[in-house]
Amino acid sequence: MSAPSGSFADLRDRTISGVIMAVFGIAAVSAGGIWFTLLVCILCGAMVWELTRMLDQGASFGKAEAAGMTASVALLVFWLQLSGLWLIGVLTLAVVLLALRFPKDRAMAGAYLALILFAGLGLIALREGFGWEWVLWLALIVIGSDVAGYFAGRLIGGPKLWPRVSPKKTWSGTIAGWGVAAGIGAAFMAVLGAEAGLILVSVLVAMAGQAGDIAESAIKRHAGVKDSSNLIPGHGGVMDRFDAMIAAALMVLLLVETGLVATLIG
Repeated sequence: MSAPSGSFADLRDRTISGVIMAVFGIAAVSAGGIWFTLLVCILCGAMVWELTRMLDQGASFGKAEAAGMTASVALLVFWLQLSGLWLIGVLTLAVVLLALRFPKDRAMAGAYLALILFAGLGLIALREGFGWEWVLWLALIVIGSDVAGYFAGRLIGGPKLWPRVSPKKTWSGTIAGWGVAAGIGAAFMAVLGAEAGLILVSVLVAMAGQAGDIAESAIKRHAGVKDSSNLIPGHGGVMDRFDAMIAAALMVLLLVETGLVATLIG
């Protein structure tokens, strides 16, 4: 039997990696507590490692690894030891210190570092404070809007959303993603005990996820790379898989901390 073609080999790798990620993700979300916290911290550290490699390509050996490890440990320790404004303040200080280590593009690095670490904080807080059902809702919003955007963009086409940064994204795909998010929000109203405002929250979360996808595309274009890394066979890097998730998680954190979630969902 001849060897599989490149496309089918890639599909095999993507499928195997996807199944493994799903198994670990579901197990961690179900377990909650320290296991979910550890997974989020590890993923955040991996994304900081990737960001450092992309924006500081001349860095000496070990610098990116040190940045990733520092971010991962800092998020874990700060979450376990601090709360409230102390937690927000110290995490902000960590973002600033990590950003200052970049020789250039410090503003870009700092903005994305803040996205990664505060999104990690949002994911942990969502699981601990609201339960696994809310994490499932968030994941389905991100996945559903992404899948809807993919198929609508190819079947309907039309004007591009932002061709200079993300040439494949269309307005039709973007709007389809909002529609699917609204449907998921409506379906989860009974599950989460929420009012109709959850539909609006779901659309806002989908918008944030789409923005996160575009933001990572802009960074990769700026750095001149195709993938954030090759950590995940068939998928690229951790940022490539979780760019929308972290932006969506940050939106949830902002909505919760400002009290808008409580106002909108009843």
